[in-house]
Amino acid sequence: MLVWHTMSRMSSSAPSSDDDVFDEFLSDHGHETEIVRWERSYNKLQCPECGALHEEGSARCSVCDWRPN
Repeated sequence: MLVWHTMSRMSSSAPSSDDDVFDEFLSDHGHETEIVRWERSYNKLQCPECGALHEEGSARCSVCDWRPN
């Protein structure tokens, strides 16, 4: 069985690099491609999901269990 995927929207708004093309392909097929990191609030890390504050070096949110990717 041969499966063929075509890239849509290949125009002047086409992605500018191979990484952008790959991210667009993943996004078009239901995958999240955005890198989400801690936000900053003064000298603390702030969870982008629930807003809880954490010390530097935290690996996950102790309130909602969010983890940066």
